[in-house]
Amino acid sequence: MHEEKYPRYLKLGEAVKYLNVGSYRAVHHFIDQGLPVTIVNGIKRIDQQDADRFMEEHKSKGGTKQWK
Repeated sequence: MHEEKYPRYLKLGEAVKYLNVGSYRAVHHFIDQGLPVTIVNGIKRIDQQDADRFMEEHKSKGGTKQWK
């Protein structure tokens, strides 16, 4: 299996691919739900570690109701 390499601090488009969500809107929704954004001199980046932690924190513990 081929894994694409990403920089630690992701641009929005890289975050879309890294998180495998398919749209900028989904990443913005994650940000609204608490995904941290690093901003330096107006440049916004998402730390891979924060993205991984965010996804772990939102992992379902079972059941299929979440998929409907």
